[in-house]
Amino acid sequence: MAMNPDVSGSLEDQVGELRLRVLRLEKVLQSYGFAADPAQMPFPPSAAPPVSTPAWPGASTPPGAAVPPATNTPASRVSPSSESTRPSHAPPMFGTHAPAGKEPDQRSLENRIGSQYFNRLGILAMLIGVAWFLKLAFDNHWIGPLGRVFIGLLAGAALIAWSERFEKRGFAAFSYSLKAVGSGTLYLSLWAAFSVYALMPGWAAFGAMILVTAFNGYISWSRNTELLALYAIAGGLTTPLLVSTGGNHEVTLFSYLLILDVAVLILVALRPWSRLLFAAFIGTIVFFAGWWFDYYNHFQWGRTAFFLTCFFLIFAFAPRLARFKADEHATPSGWDSLVLVLLPIMNAALAFVAYYVLLSSSTADWAGPWIAVAFAAFYLGLLRLPARGVLRASPALLSALHLATAVVFLTLAIPLKTHGRWLTIGWLIEGAVLLWVAIRLHQLLLRVLALVCLVLGLGALLLVNPEAAATPFFNQRFATYCVAIVVFASVAWLAAHATEEPVEPILRWHFLAAAAVLTVNALILLAIGSEIHEFWWSLSLHADLTIAHDYAMYAQFTYSAFFMAFGALLLYLGFWRRSAFLRWQALVLIGATIAKVFLIDISELSRGFRIFSFLGLGALLLAVSFVYQRDWLNLRGEGNRTS
Repeated sequence: MAMNPDVSGSLEDQVGELRLRVLRLEKVLQSYGFAADPAQMPFPPSAAPPVSTPAWPGASTPPGAAVPPATNTPASRVSPSSESTRPSHAPPMFGTHAPAGKEPDQRSLENRIGSQYFNRLGILAMLIGVAWFLKLAFDNHWIGPLGRVFIGLLAGAALIAWSERFEKRGFAAFSYSLKAVGSGTLYLSLWAAFSVYALMPGWAAFGAMILVTAFNGYISWSRNTELLALYAIAGGLTTPLLVSTGGNHEVTLFSYLLILDVAVLILVALRPWSRLLFAAFIGTIVFFAGWWFDYYNHFQWGRTAFFLTCFFLIFAFAPRLARFKADEHATPSGWDSLVLVLLPIMNAALAFVAYYVLLSSSTADWAGPWIAVAFAAFYLGLLRLPARGVLRASPALLSALHLATAVVFLTLAIPLKTHGRWLTIGWLIEGAVLLWVAIRLHQLLLRVLALVCLVLGLGALLLVNPEAAATPFFNQRFATYCVAIVVFASVAWLAAHATEEPVEPILRWHFLAAAAVLTVNALILLAIGSEIHEFWWSLSLHADLTIAHDYAMYAQFTYSAFFMAFGALLLYLGFWRRSAFLRWQALVLIGATIAKVFLIDISELSRGFRIFSFLGLGALLLAVSFVYQRDWLNLRGEGNRTS
């Protein structure tokens, strides 16, 4: 059948138009990374949907032509090969965005300066500019008090509402900036309404501030935006500075700071925002210290102590309540480390100093030690609380830090309460108790703290111990030495019976036991030697020169006799306990006695004492030589212990 020429012409035109459309589609697909190869097309040729030609008058399906079945293959289906060949610089298809966190930030320094740093500086400039403009208007009485507050509230609310428009269009950072400016304006207006113009009662002003803070917290929490929370806190902390009238508004200022800190505590318990917590802590310290140096007097100690307690409790519980970020290795970030380590230490130290300064000179002597004990009890109580941090290391780290803080305050309470020998005894007993607890709990930190207390006690024994009385051995100093000897003997026994752990050599139990034994022997020599010296020295003070010289000679002979006797005792114990460590101490002491006899006793002692000194030394040396020659312990073979 012959085809109508008109219909034939129009069909050719439409086929040509379809070809042009296909070419355009291919170019579009190529611009998104699809190759022109049919295998790379969204659908294979065999599965291509039929192209239905538009109907025209008189057109009909040719007889015998099979109508291809319709297919439901979507045009957006792509093969894996086509997805892998898409270049990384190709724009996303159909307006979709790549998942967050898949690629690192590739923005240049110029882009960061323009989009981030200038944005933050712009917020600060806007706040300062608005504040100074309003101050200019207020100083010139252009606007009345009620109008000023109303303008501030209206402007703050308008900025927050306007920011939603930018966030819906994808400008999230700029939207958060506007919210920060608006929130700061609301804080400033409410503060001025109460503190400057007295237009509203205190409960209403703080209620409104709580609502603004709660709104900012809810927005930042619901949209998981730490930046917005930081902007809000920064605006809140800036408000008192911008509207300061130079007066003393302690209750208003500290109540306002408490609202901000409680809001921050709630936010960091819901989101891992360590920066927010540390910023609030630093801001609170700055405001509290600034007010303290300018306005504090002893008539305000009650209110000040109350607010100080509130601030201390907030930041003491914060590390236990806060959430922390964790990477694949569960290691804390820099801000998390500051909150876990630096914040608790600073909070405890600054709070204790502030409490101690609050005390008057008449009450500091008796109340200061009890404050330290109260701090120690509080941090021991914190050990019972679980830590909510997602980091595996954070609970153990916080527990160790709180335990160390409690021990430090207990150690500090001793010199605040006691002096002289009681200071020495307190530190020594504390060190022994801590070592016993360290053995029971297998705590390396407690072992270190116990050693610190023992070293402090030993230093106090040598430096601040009271002088000996004229009565030998029955005086305070010798009694204190006896307590120290008993404590270090207990330490040696505890360390000798403890289980060895793979730690640093200086902290291993056998090393601590040896050091304690050496300390015990040195203290015995020092204690008895001091008593010998004090006894003969006190007699020589009231005698003439001849008798005083005789007393000095008696003292030298007594030293030699005591050193030889103690050396012999150590040697006996070394053989009995099969301890080379004790025997070596005995040999060193006997060697020192030999040097003293030949260098000092020959010139200082009279002939009779000189004879007794040398005879005693010779007898001791012969006995020692005989024992070693007999080799009763088989020292040249087996059977010897080194400790």
